Amino acid sequence: GSKRLKALVLDGKQRVKVYNRPLMQELSRKCNWWVNLQPPHFPGASLGYSGSLLGIIPTQMAIDGLLYKLMLKEWGTGAMNRMSIGMGDSPLKNWGGSTKDFGVRRARTVDPDLIREVEREKYHCYSCPLGCGGICSLKGEYAETHKPEYETVLALGGLCMNEDADSIFYLNEVLNRAGMDTISAGGTAAFAIECFENGILTREDTGGLELTWGNSEAIIALIKQMIAREGLGDILADGTKMAAQRIGRGSERFAIHAGGQEPAMHDGRNDPGFNLHYSVEPTPGRHTIGSQLYYEMFHLWKRVKGLPKIRMFYLKDEKYTLDRDKSQAAAACSMYMNLANSAGLCLFGLFLGVERIPVFEWLNAATGWNKTPEQYMEIGARIQTLKQAFNVRQGVDPASYKMHARALGRPPLEHGPNKGRSVEIERMMHDYWEIMGWDPLSGRPTPESLLRMGIEDVWEDSQEDVRAPRRRARAEEFLEIPDSDI
Repeated sequence: GSKRLKALVLDGKQRVKVYNRPLMQELSRKCNWWVNLQPPHFPGASLGYSGSLLGIIPTQMAIDGLLYKLMLKEWGTGAMNRMSIGMGDSPLKNWGGSTKDFGVRRARTVDPDLIREVEREKYHCYSCPLGCGGICSLKGEYAETHKPEYETVLALGGLCMNEDADSIFYLNEVLNRAGMDTISAGGTAAFAIECFENGILTREDTGGLELTWGNSEAIIALIKQMIAREGLGDILADGTKMAAQRIGRGSERFAIHAGGQEPAMHDGRNDPGFNLHYSVEPTPGRHTIGSQLYYEMFHLWKRVKGLPKIRMFYLKDEKYTLDRDKSQAAAACSMYMNLANSAGLCLFGLFLGVERIPVFEWLNAATGWNKTPEQYMEIGARIQTLKQAFNVRQGVDPASYKMHARALGRPPLEHGPNKGRSVEIERMMHDYWEIMGWDPLSGRPTPESLLRMGIEDVWEDSQEDVRAPRRRARAEEFLEIPDSDI
């Protein structure tokens, strides 16, 4: 960025070689067998009612990622549209509502079977045998469009109390063409609606728009203002945090974000692991790194020594019991996903578990490194620490990423599956920072951890107290002279 370099293009003429191609092929064949396994399953309409049942019962079964894979292959990420509402996974009405406000019946217009009816063909990411994406045919301005993903449907749907499926398809296309994020757009629109409801914004502010819950025409017009940076849209276009600072008048109560990032459609009051990752990741508000559910599906304890194991059945209340194991599991998710992202792997595939998606074995077959799973996890930890150190060097306070109070259950919801739930995020954050080798009170990587990882030069504050021991070690290694003579 400081060199004003926009792109670097590499035009190679040779194929990238694999160290052990026969082993890579064998591992891939086993993986593909699990991906292509597709036994009979229930219709999409039943998923919403299954979610409602899961939201009521007091026990929890550890989820096997194979179950999600079956739904993903059939419907794509939209398989969870109604199910997540019923079980309390999806936030509603700008994180202040529940299934009492927007239940499974109101969400029938985004039933995965109804969306599949307009799906013309599936599409795959490169080399993926699953193919969870879809091209849809519709009437109107955009006759051909991408199938809206789960996050898009719920951010532009339940979060704004919007039941109009056509408007969601339309906004998905409009925002994609504008290069804008659908999650943040939905979160910001919901923020604006609640500000209007509470008299903080008026019709004069909105340019005449009646910003009421579920008013799809007004939501479309507002988001188009944001894309064009016109009128109120210019104030909202940078997201809820900046908009609340500009609007003032108590609007920050309705600006749901973590460090300025609008969180995804996974409620941390239902799975506290989401709230923890929203609050501690160097890029905050992320739902693609970890949660208690993700850790269950990754099965990391089956390959990595010392990680906490998950029981097959447990009481839901245990998810809210503070213990170090939960923060250790979250740290493991961060390490694992940094490794997987660096290797170009897919989160959805990783849900099948390390015994079916042989990440560590693949990497060894590709590189010939012969590293252990623990060594690969250390690579992930180093990447995470580099990102955190970059933020600190640039003056970012890690504590400022803490999730918004409403999304933490402060105060708790009075209805729905997450009724009465709140998350004591501060202790979880401190435990996570300590496990990562960072200062447990500030979230700053410690000089000792930077030195151990060999990245002590990442910021100028390190200086001689950190660098001197490593230079001494290098001198001993390469000069091979007695300690007394150094």
